[in-house]
Amino acid sequence: MADDGSAQSTTVWPLPKFYFQVKWDSEVMSFQEVSGLDIEAQPIEYRHGDSPEFSTIKMPGIKKSSNVTMKKGVFKSDNKFWDWFNQIKMNTIKRVPVTISLLDEAGAPTMVWTLANAWPTKITGTDLKADGNEVAIETIEVAHEGITIDNS
Repeated sequence: MADDGSAQSTTVWPLPKFYFQVKWDSEVMSFQEVSGLDIEAQPIEYRHGDSPEFSTIKMPGIKKSSNVTMKKGVFKSDNKFWDWFNQIKMNTIKRVPVTISLLDEAGAPTMVWTLANAWPTKITGTDLKADGNEVAIETIEVAHEGITIDNS
């Protein structure tokens, strides 16, 4: 029987990316955008001196993750980003787990990215325009010590 689109098929229809949730040290926060959920294995190149091949071999090396960037609307009396950032003092900062969940149509997590020991590296306040007709958006960039992915 053909899929009529009345229910989301887990094999035919991929999940849309607009329904997601961010938990910041177990507190749910609303964001407009999350980016930087990537990981790579840096290649190690090697060639020994008496190799008959005129090329190197490549081996997997240290894993590296990008910083994660999150954007959200500016709300009155919401200083969570700035309060957290202002705690940075000589290698001391509260590092927290950050969980980003892609949700299905029922609101259940289907794919979950967990950032270990995240901490803020940069905050960008909103730009201001006298003729602007947009929401004020602030951005936080967080570093972390590894990302795990659970795709249930």
